[in-house]
Amino acid sequence: MQSMKRTPRIRGLILAAGLSSRMGEFKPLLPLLGKTVIENTVDSVLSGGAASVTVVAGYRGEEVASLLSARYGERVRVAWNPDYANTDMLHSIRIGCQALPACDGFFLLPGDMPVVRRETFQRLTAAWSAEVPGVVFPTLDGYRKHPPLIDFRLIPELLAYDGGDGLRGLWQRHEDWIRTIPVDDTGVWVDLDTQQDYRICKEKFESAGIKNLPQK
Repeated sequence: MQSMKRTPRIRGLILAAGLSSRMGEFKPLLPLLGKTVIENTVDSVLSGGAASVTVVAGYRGEEVASLLSARYGERVRVAWNPDYANTDMLHSIRIGCQALPACDGFFLLPGDMPVVRRETFQRLTAAWSAEVPGVVFPTLDGYRKHPPLIDFRLIPELLAYDGGDGLRGLWQRHEDWIRTIPVDDTGVWVDLDTQQDYRICKEKFESAGIKNLPQK
Protein backbone atom coordinates (compact mmCIF):
# COMPACT_ATOMS: atom_id res chain seq x y z
CA MET A 1 0.00 0.00 0.00
CA GLN A 2 1.43 3.39 -0.98
CA SER A 3 2.08 5.71 1.96
CA MET A 4 0.49 9.13 2.09
CA LYS A 5 2.65 12.13 1.27
CA ARG A 6 3.98 13.79 4.41
CA THR A 7 2.92 17.38 5.02
CA PRO A 8 6.10 19.47 5.35
CA ARG A 9 6.68 21.93 8.17
CA ILE A 10 7.35 25.25 6.47
CA ARG A 11 8.69 28.53 7.84
CA GLY A 12 8.95 31.98 6.31
CA LEU A 13 12.07 34.12 5.89
CA ILE A 14 11.45 37.81 5.10
CA LEU A 15 14.21 40.29 4.31
CA ALA A 16 13.72 43.82 5.66
CA ALA A 17 17.20 45.08 6.57
CA GLY A 18 17.82 47.57 3.77
CA LEU A 19 17.93 51.36 3.70
CA SER A 20 15.00 51.80 1.25
CA SER A 21 17.22 54.25 -0.63
CA ARG A 22 15.36 54.04 -3.97
CA MET A 23 12.01 54.58 -2.27
CA GLY A 24 13.15 57.60 -0.28
CA GLU A 25 10.98 56.47 2.64
CA PHE A 26 11.27 53.45 4.92
CA LYS A 27 9.35 50.78 3.02
CA PRO A 28 8.45 48.33 5.81
CA LEU A 29 6.43 50.96 7.70
CA LEU A 30 4.63 52.56 4.77
CA PRO A 31 0.82 52.26 5.02
CA LEU A 32 -0.96 49.74 2.82
CA LEU A 33 -4.40 48.15 3.15
CA GLY A 34 -4.98 49.49 6.65
CA LYS A 35 -1.64 48.30 8.07
CA THR A 36 2.03 48.50 7.13
CA VAL A 37 3.84 46.97 4.18
CA ILE A 38 5.79 44.58 6.42
CA GLU A 39 2.60 43.42 8.15
CA ASN A 40 1.03 42.67 4.78
CA THR A 41 4.08 40.64 3.78
CA VAL A 42 4.12 38.71 7.06
CA ASP A 43 0.37 38.08 6.88
CA SER A 44 0.64 36.67 3.37
CA VAL A 45 3.35 34.20 4.41
CA LEU A 46 1.48 33.09 7.53
CA SER A 47 -1.82 32.76 5.67
CA GLY A 48 0.01 30.68 3.05
CA GLY A 49 0.85 28.03 5.63
CA ALA A 50 4.12 29.02 7.29
CA ALA A 51 4.27 27.88 10.91
CA SER A 52 6.29 30.97 11.82
CA VAL A 53 8.19 33.81 10.18
CA THR A 54 11.72 35.10 10.72
CA VAL A 55 12.28 38.71 9.65
CA VAL A 56 15.83 39.95 9.07
CA ALA A 57 15.96 43.58 10.17
CA GLY A 58 18.69 46.20 10.12
CA TYR A 59 17.95 49.85 9.39
CA ARG A 60 15.32 51.09 11.87
CA GLY A 61 15.18 47.54 13.09
CA GLU A 62 13.97 48.43 16.59
CA GLU A 63 10.82 49.96 15.13
CA VAL A 64 10.18 46.91 12.97
CA ALA A 65 10.80 44.52 15.87
CA SER A 66 8.51 46.46 18.19
CA LEU A 67 5.67 46.47 15.66
CA LEU A 68 5.99 42.77 14.88
CA SER A 69 6.32 41.69 18.50
CA ALA A 70 3.21 43.61 19.51
CA ARG A 71 1.10 42.13 16.74
CA TYR A 72 2.38 38.57 16.28
CA GLY A 73 4.13 37.55 19.49
CA GLU A 74 6.08 34.32 19.13
CA ARG A 75 4.86 33.59 15.59
CA VAL A 76 7.35 36.14 14.26
CA ARG A 77 10.96 36.43 15.37
CA VAL A 78 13.52 39.04 14.32
CA ALA A 79 17.12 38.32 13.32
CA TRP A 80 19.56 41.21 13.09
CA ASN A 81 21.91 42.29 10.34
CA PRO A 82 24.03 44.92 12.11
CA ASP A 83 26.08 45.58 8.97
CA TYR A 84 23.01 46.28 6.80
CA ALA A 85 24.54 49.40 5.21
CA ASN A 86 27.56 47.53 3.82
CA THR A 87 26.26 44.06 2.95
CA ASP A 88 24.11 42.56 0.22
CA MET A 89 20.90 40.58 0.35
CA LEU A 90 22.73 37.25 0.45
CA HIS A 91 24.32 38.29 3.75
CA SER A 92 20.86 38.89 5.24
CA ILE A 93 19.65 35.57 3.86
CA ARG A 94 22.50 33.77 5.62
CA ILE A 95 21.71 35.51 8.89
CA GLY A 96 18.07 34.52 8.50
CA CYS A 97 18.87 30.90 7.66
CA GLN A 98 20.95 30.57 10.81
CA ALA A 99 18.03 31.92 12.87
CA LEU A 100 15.31 29.70 11.38
CA PRO A 101 13.67 27.16 13.67
CA ALA A 102 13.71 23.51 12.59
CA CYS A 103 11.67 22.93 9.45
CA ASP A 104 11.51 21.09 6.14
CA GLY A 105 11.73 24.22 4.04
CA PHE A 106 11.16 27.96 4.02
CA PHE A 107 9.58 30.60 1.82
CA LEU A 108 12.04 33.39 0.98
CA LEU A 109 10.41 36.76 0.37
CA PRO A 110 11.66 40.36 0.33
CA GLY A 111 9.75 42.51 2.78
CA ASP A 112 8.59 44.83 -0.02
CA MET A 113 6.47 42.14 -1.72
CA PRO A 114 3.24 42.51 0.27
CA VAL A 115 0.50 41.10 -1.98
CA VAL A 116 1.46 37.52 -2.84
CA ARG A 117 -1.68 35.38 -2.67
CA ARG A 118 -2.25 32.57 -0.21
CA GLU A 119 -2.78 30.09 -3.03
CA THR A 120 0.71 30.68 -4.38
CA PHE A 121 2.33 29.59 -1.13
CA GLN A 122 0.03 26.59 -0.95
CA ARG A 123 0.93 25.46 -4.46
CA LEU A 124 4.62 25.65 -3.65
CA THR A 125 4.15 23.57 -0.52
CA ALA A 126 2.20 20.94 -2.45
CA ALA A 127 5.18 20.58 -4.80
CA TRP A 128 7.74 20.02 -2.01
CA SER A 129 9.40 16.60 -2.07
CA ALA A 130 10.74 14.65 0.89
CA GLU A 131 12.78 12.46 -1.46
CA VAL A 132 14.78 15.09 -3.34
CA PRO A 133 15.84 18.41 -1.77
CA GLY A 134 15.31 21.31 -4.11
CA VAL A 135 13.92 24.79 -4.69
CA VAL A 136 10.39 25.39 -5.98
CA PHE A 137 9.78 28.71 -7.75
CA PRO A 138 6.44 30.19 -8.77
CA THR A 139 6.42 31.34 -12.38
CA LEU A 140 4.26 33.92 -14.09
CA ASP A 141 4.36 34.20 -17.88
CA GLY A 142 7.36 31.89 -17.80
CA TYR A 143 9.47 34.00 -15.42
CA ARG A 144 10.71 32.75 -12.06
CA LYS A 145 9.51 34.97 -9.26
CA HIS A 146 9.48 35.17 -5.47
CA PRO A 147 8.83 33.48 -3.15
CA PRO A 148 10.86 30.33 -3.76
CA LEU A 149 10.32 27.47 -1.35
CA ILE A 150 13.83 26.34 -0.37
CA ASP A 151 14.43 22.93 1.16
CA PHE A 152 16.09 23.17 4.57
CA ARG A 153 18.64 20.54 3.48
CA LEU A 154 20.15 23.08 1.06
CA ILE A 155 21.05 25.62 3.74
CA PRO A 156 24.66 24.34 4.17
CA GLU A 157 25.23 24.90 0.44
CA LEU A 158 23.72 28.37 0.70
CA LEU A 159 25.91 29.29 3.66
CA ALA A 160 29.05 28.02 1.95
CA TYR A 161 28.45 29.66 -1.46
CA ASP A 162 31.25 32.10 -2.33
CA GLY A 163 30.50 32.84 -5.98
CA GLY A 164 29.17 36.05 -7.49
CA ASP A 165 25.69 37.38 -8.35
CA GLY A 166 24.18 36.59 -4.96
CA LEU A 167 21.67 33.79 -4.62
CA ARG A 168 20.95 33.91 -8.34
CA GLY A 169 24.50 32.73 -8.94
CA LEU A 170 23.95 29.72 -6.69
CA TRP A 171 20.76 28.77 -8.55
CA GLN A 172 22.60 29.04 -11.86
CA ARG A 173 25.21 26.58 -10.60
CA HIS A 174 22.52 24.15 -9.50
CA GLU A 175 19.75 24.19 -12.09
CA ASP A 176 19.15 20.55 -11.20
CA TRP A 177 17.71 21.74 -7.87
CA ILE A 178 15.07 23.94 -9.49
CA ARG A 179 11.41 23.10 -10.00
CA THR A 180 8.80 25.59 -11.20
CA ILE A 181 5.08 25.90 -10.62
CA PRO A 182 2.98 28.23 -12.81
CA VAL A 183 0.72 30.54 -10.78
CA ASP A 184 -2.02 33.02 -11.60
CA ASP A 185 -0.90 35.70 -9.15
CA THR A 186 0.16 39.20 -10.14
CA GLY A 187 1.42 39.64 -6.59
CA VAL A 188 4.60 37.78 -7.48
CA TRP A 189 5.47 40.70 -9.78
CA VAL A 190 4.86 43.40 -7.18
CA ASP A 191 7.91 44.68 -5.34
CA LEU A 192 7.96 48.21 -3.97
CA ASP A 193 11.31 49.61 -5.04
CA THR A 194 10.18 53.14 -5.91
CA GLN A 195 7.46 55.66 -5.12
CA GLN A 196 5.84 54.80 -8.45
CA ASP A 197 5.76 51.10 -7.55
CA TYR A 198 4.17 51.95 -4.21
CA ARG A 199 1.57 54.26 -5.76
CA ILE A 200 0.58 51.69 -8.39
CA CYS A 201 0.30 48.95 -5.75
CA LYS A 202 -1.97 51.09 -3.57
CA GLU A 203 -4.15 52.09 -6.51
CA LYS A 204 -4.54 48.55 -7.78
CA PHE A 205 -4.92 46.51 -4.62
CA GLU A 206 -6.65 48.95 -2.31
CA SER A 207 -9.29 49.61 -4.94
CA ALA A 208 -9.81 45.83 -5.25
CA GLY A 209 -10.68 45.61 -1.57
CA ILE A 210 -8.96 44.03 1.40
CA LYS A 211 -11.23 40.98 1.22
CA ASN A 212 -9.50 39.88 -1.99
CA LEU A 213 -6.01 39.85 -0.44
CA PRO A 214 -4.21 37.43 1.90
CA GLN A 215 -5.18 37.88 5.52
CA LYS A 216 -3.99 36.41 8.81
